[in-house]
Amino acid sequence: MRLRFLGTGTSVGVPQIGCACKTCTSSDSRDRRRRCGAYITCGDVAFLIDTPPEMREAVIEYGISKVDAVLLTHAHMDHVAGFDDIRRFNTLNGEKQECDPSSPGANGRTWRIIGRPLVCYAMEETVRQMHNIFPYISEKGGEHGLFRPQVVFNTSDVFTIGGENGALVERIKVEHGFDFPCCGYIVSPSKGEKRLAYISDCHSIGDQALERLKGVDVLILDCLREREHPTHLSLSRALDYVEKVNPKKAYFIHMCHDLTHVEWEERLAHTCASPAWDGLEINLENEKETAS
Repeated sequence: MRLRFLGTGTSVGVPQIGCACKTCTSSDSRDRRRRCGAYITCGDVAFLIDTPPEMREAVIEYGISKVDAVLLTHAHMDHVAGFDDIRRFNTLNGEKQECDPSSPGANGRTWRIIGRPLVCYAMEETVRQMHNIFPYISEKGGEHGLFRPQVVFNTSDVFTIGGENGALVERIKVEHGFDFPCCGYIVSPSKGEKRLAYISDCHSIGDQALERLKGVDVLILDCLREREHPTHLSLSRALDYVEKVNPKKAYFIHMCHDLTHVEWEERLAHTCASPAWDGLEINLENEKETAS
């Protein structure tokens, strides 16, 4: 099982518009943080966690062309604004159908692509919010071509993507603040013992969720900054959860521009946690990191 960080920054991204701070003007590529998203490959399947605004440029940069499903943590725009771009994967996963060259979508060819809907896993509240944000979401393509995302929503709390040679996923509820519905995910191979947890946005983790997280191999966790924040974890609180969960390795994401990557590394030097960066790939099978 591998995970690629598509983005590791906070809702405004880093560099922040109109900011000349040392992080926003840094020449270190690890200080350039897109909005949070991840790409996981596990056995025969590959899927996205969230569809942030820069998802399209990230999947092109990292050569991603296979997506079998999408998991959403919540419906804030920094996590779903790129959702329309999943329609390209509908086409890549689709099938050729013979047709009249003059028919809609043929563009003079004797065939056209019939897109295949993607399964999107999300909480019921998130599904309702997504239909409000993207009222044109459908299971079918448009009459004159595939101009809309083809999606089948699934609200199960525990599910398998890809069967026996795929991934087992468990949704865990977390508190993001102001009663906004939000969740994280625990992912493991259907045939395997390695477990990875991904929690991009949270202010607190309840006892039940915390119990499910304990002992995961890799914990990916929200850590906005050193200072406290009403809807995100601060450094001290994030480290407290790392201690309670006791993973082999932790990575912090959703970082703002308060600290450079090097400064994050200095503060985490004596812990099992590290700051993630855009393009970093982790391999749970051999516990190695690969820089993009």
